[in-house]
Amino acid sequence: MTETLAERVWTWLHDTFPERQVYIRSDGRVQFFTFGPTLQATLAGLSLIFLGWVAFATVNVIFKDRIISAKDHRYQQMQSAYENRVADLQLSYDEVNGALVSAEDKFKATADELEAKQSTIIGFLDRKKQVDATLAKSDAAPAAPGDAVSIDNDAPSDSLDATAPPSSSVNGNGSSDLTVSPQPVKPQPRAAKPTHAGLLDFGGAVGRIAGALFGKRQAQEIAPETVARHPVLRRLAAQTERVKRLGTTETMLMARTQSEVSEGVRNIQAVLRQTGINPDQFAQKIAGSEGVGGPEIPLSSVHIEGIADASFQEAYLRASAVLEQMTQLLTGMRHVPLITPVSGPQFERTSGFGARVDPFTGRYAFHPGLDFAGPTGATVRATAPGRVMWAGPRGTYGKLVEINHGYGIHTRYAHLSSVTVQVGAWVAEGSPVGKLGSTGRSTGPHVHYEVWYDDVVRNPRKFIEAGRNVLQQK
Repeated sequence: MTETLAERVWTWLHDTFPERQVYIRSDGRVQFFTFGPTLQATLAGLSLIFLGWVAFATVNVIFKDRIISAKDHRYQQMQSAYENRVADLQLSYDEVNGALVSAEDKFKATADELEAKQSTIIGFLDRKKQVDATLAKSDAAPAAPGDAVSIDNDAPSDSLDATAPPSSSVNGNGSSDLTVSPQPVKPQPRAAKPTHAGLLDFGGAVGRIAGALFGKRQAQEIAPETVARHPVLRRLAAQTERVKRLGTTETMLMARTQSEVSEGVRNIQAVLRQTGINPDQFAQKIAGSEGVGGPEIPLSSVHIEGIADASFQEAYLRASAVLEQMTQLLTGMRHVPLITPVSGPQFERTSGFGARVDPFTGRYAFHPGLDFAGPTGATVRATAPGRVMWAGPRGTYGKLVEINHGYGIHTRYAHLSSVTVQVGAWVAEGSPVGKLGSTGRSTGPHVHYEVWYDDVVRNPRKFIEAGRNVLQQK
């Protein structure tokens, strides 16, 4: 087949370019040149190449500008497409980088807020622990002697109005570690009114407040479609939400703590009611003795530094208010006489509070206290801390010791054989104030014990029974 194709080409070549001879005559002589098919084909090919090159060169010369313009236009299009692609990539990078920075800021802000919540809760629980320790200390061993004396079968009676030496106040202490935002408050009235005992007075805390959170960079919101396109952002957003959900448990913890503290406040108020003292009025006396005041700042203006969760702030502020209320009540409760002035099986209650047959006249009369009979010379002790207002003979009381416990509370210890304290002395709960005897209007050795509140003599039995209930709750 190869030989046949070569033969065809050879045949076509000889048919197209047959052998030719060129004759040249010069000076009577004739010369010729022979051109074979191969030479003719070669010359024809070279001629076609030359003509093609001439045509190409001519076209380039004539259409040079157009060709160059077309090339430039095509290059510019490619360059523009490349620059647009680079710009798109840069925008995408900036978007992702900005979203990542915002996500990191949001995560950090959420984590910082959670840490601030935990620190706030720890501080609050520390304060609560101190209050609980104070409560436990106030309800410890000194109250035990009251269990050793029988006080059953008292005659019931109402309070009896009488006169008594003016009372003095004993200052309590309390603090409120709150941060109030420095924003304008509404004008306050010129005349102040007493506040309800159940409300927290923030005036005493204004001097200790710090500035609220200002100037901090806030995390920008990220478009959901941006988060959806990038796995890293999705994972970071998921972790941020997880940390935020953990923060809700802190709010629940504060609410539960508030409930527990509120229960403690109600218990203290119940003890006060059992003694016949109005808890709200008593709380006003405590606040009045401490000299509190200041403008009324709404809770919406109070913020905890580093925490933006409004529900947590409200829970914390309410819990703090209740804890402050509990602290104030405990301050006053330490001055409420809840034990008996004598202790031991050798003592017996011989006369109760209320109406009775007078042992000297045989007529019906009112007995303003409790009588505890016992051996002469036995120690009589103060039933609550306070300052001695009277120490010595006082009419039918015989030798009398009167103690001002503050907040309008006084106690009297009468018919003593001797007095072991002086006027103006400060005595602690359980401190000796005298020796049991039978001085004054008395039929035998005993101590006559009275409790006064707001210049009104009260039933000591209620105070002692309230103290017993406190011990049973412990």
